[in-house]
Amino acid sequence: MDIKKLQTLVVDALEDVKGQDIVVFDTTGLTSLFDRIAIASGTSNRQTRALAASVRDKVKEAGGDVVGLEGEDTGEWVLVDLGDMIVHIMQAPIRAYYRLEEIWGEKPVKLGAAKRKSTAEGKAADELEAAPKKKSGHLAAAKAEKAAEPVVEKKAPARKPGTVKAAAAAGAVAKKAAAKKAAPAVEAPEGKKVKVAASKSATASAKAAKEAKAKEAAKAPAKTVIKRIKKPAAEE
Repeated sequence: MDIKKLQTLVVDALEDVKGQDIVVFDTTGLTSLFDRIAIASGTSNRQTRALAASVRDKVKEAGGDVVGLEGEDTGEWVLVDLGDMIVHIMQAPIRAYYRLEEIWGEKPVKLGAAKRKSTAEGKAADELEAAPKKKSGHLAAAKAEKAAEPVVEKKAPARKPGTVKAAAAAGAVAKKAAAKKAAPAVEAPEGKKVKVAASKSATASAKAAKEAKAKEAAKAPAKTVIKRIKKPAAEE
């Protein structure tokens, strides 16, 4: 059986039983034992067995050979040997542990083209793709692009010196310049002086100093003034 037809049958059989995360890899450059490897996940032992049985029955109906079937007793990892293609049906934890994609995943095979060949939905999809697509007129991307036209800038005509308009314009410019020069410079108003009261600590210290001076003055003894009396000269 042709390998492309075989991989199409396998993918269809797996999707019929709702297999999850189906991938197919081309292994022709990695080994000479088989040309394709398919990996799919099942949610339970029962589903993995049903997926393997679906692949086996569909290949046999199409006239293909089923070399062997292993792992049905536990259902955690069921392998279907189809000669040119090996199908691994695994539960999610087992698949995450062994990571077969890292070993055989050098050349992934697109499944969309393979499935379309054998289903009515696939044929209808192919016909839709083959039909020419209509461009919607309201989209800017669908409209034909117009050639860019050069933009010509129009320059204002230069004023000849000596004309009435030129003289008026020159006079207006001169008046504006004179007004700017004649405008007196506006002096900024001086700020108001604000008296700042002495702090409480300074007032208290000054008061205490006055009281101390008063106490010292009261304690000091009164000064006695002694007047010298001149004695009269002794008579001879």
